[in-house]
Amino acid sequence: MRGEVKVPALKVEIGDFLGDEDLLVLGKIREHGNAWIVGGWVRDFLSGRNVSGCLDIATTLRPDQVKEIFPRTLLVGEKYGTVIVRLEDSLEGFWEVTTLRRDGGYGDGRRPDNVSFGNDLLVDLSRRDFTINAMAIAQNGEIIDIEGRGMEDLGAGIIRTVGNAADRISEDGLRIMRAFRFLDDSEKGIRTLDPELSEAIRSNIQMLERVSKERIWSELCMILSGENVKQILELMGEHGIIGSILPDIEHNYGLEFSNNPRVNLALLCSPEGNSGKELSLSLREVLKISNDDSLSVSFLHDTKNVDFDLSPESVRRFRCFLPEYLQREFLLYSEGLGKNSKEMEDAINTIPKNSVGNSPLVDGNILSEVTGLEPGRRLGKLKGWLHRRQIEDNLESTEQILELLKEIDWSGEDPEKWKSLSWP
Repeated sequence: MRGEVKVPALKVEIGDFLGDEDLLVLGKIREHGNAWIVGGWVRDFLSGRNVSGCLDIATTLRPDQVKEIFPRTLLVGEKYGTVIVRLEDSLEGFWEVTTLRRDGGYGDGRRPDNVSFGNDLLVDLSRRDFTINAMAIAQNGEIIDIEGRGMEDLGAGIIRTVGNAADRISEDGLRIMRAFRFLDDSEKGIRTLDPELSEAIRSNIQMLERVSKERIWSELCMILSGENVKQILELMGEHGIIGSILPDIEHNYGLEFSNNPRVNLALLCSPEGNSGKELSLSLREVLKISNDDSLSVSFLHDTKNVDFDLSPESVRRFRCFLPEYLQREFLLYSEGLGKNSKEMEDAINTIPKNSVGNSPLVDGNILSEVTGLEPGRRLGKLKGWLHRRQIEDNLESTEQILELLKEIDWSGEDPEKWKSLSWP
């Protein structure tokens, strides 16, 4: 462990970057004890990034004392000293407040076996994962940084553990995923893994097996939302991470990724030969992705070989059948696969929207009255076919739609021939 020595004081002005509620929370805690801003807010602020969101705060107060000050506080991690502060008159704002602590061993490879609360900020900072996350800002604007290594690594673009890399990774397998998430330095490109950390990850890849699949997906989701997805995925592949978290799923890093995590997940897994449903089931097993994520990935995977049809009929079905978010995801996915989606996007924006909207003008009651058909498969299929034609041909009245009945033998023809509204 490097010496717990504070570097000569360096102060920053942060008042203009804190909201009124931030100042209120900090002020009330400081009326009863000490409080420092820590974590990602400090890292991003010192990186010159736009800081937003609520603060992470370290304090000498115990969880129950914080609860007394802020009655709406949630004791989500009281055992580990962490609570979520909520204000009485704030519906959305929250602040993660953690008591200064010293961790015991990590028997399960994820959480400390025991936690001792304390009053020494430097001891607390020395237990954190990476040097760029082990800095704090005091009330007077002073930056607290163990031996100045955090500022040094932040400036040099290096991800380095606090202390021995092998020890820190063997304590908590989630730090493997977090290391790659912090590689993303936005428009500056990617940071560099410290060689010792790189070797520690390769040697302790089995630690990922001790991390819940939900937490792995949470970290991967943030990685897939970044600015440098391709480069980071390539490095994760080199270190054996992708093969570990996506076992038996074919993957490809050489694509054009976006900032949409589930589009990027679908792109990453696009070489997989199984159907979209089979792929999404596999991903739900290995990453515990949500139902919404699963549906998107399944749909996108099944469209990877679809050619653009720029006809007005196809474009109208595309816009009607797919929700807007899935339309956007399809275009991003196609672009990522190397297709020129500009023509499709132009067609979507150029072809006028349907005059009477997307809802069917002829319902089952009207159709049953006109045809005499009883409710059932034939009537349902006929209604679906008329709705499809309404959308494709941009029909505007019930009369126009019912005229289509003259085009088919609706009483004797096999109804399975009648295509309902779908895309592609």
